[in-house]
Amino acid sequence: QVQLVESGGGLVQPGGSLRLSCTASGTISTIETMYWYRQAPGKQRELVAGITSRGDTNSGDSVKGRFTISRDDAKKAVYLQMNSLKPEDTAVYYCNALITTEKGMGVMTTMHYWGQGTQVTVSS
Repeated sequence: QVQLVESGGGLVQPGGSLRLSCTASGTISTIETMYWYRQAPGKQRELVAGITSRGDTNSGDSVKGRFTISRDDAKKAVYLQMNSLKPEDTAVYYCNALITTEKGMGVMTTMHYWGQGTQVTVSS
């Protein structure tokens, strides 16, 4: 059983910073690309940033230059450093990872897993 657990959300004033963390646990063979998504009230979930197993990154236009994604494979973790936060960044932030697990008898399965989400509120 694979679990992703996020932490680091909270209330911050506009212009402030937060660092989100997401750690994977369980019987994991490899972690491929890791992502951060967010969903604001009444809106669809959107991709914030992604990072491959090689360390290549991409991010959405609305967060470019303000948010930075990174990962620590030894800790099975992905991070999102968020600077210059704006009220429109308010959302539930979700971690997602493409993970390969062994189901037994040498059978490998690769699928996306989601965390439970962490609330980020940017308000004065």
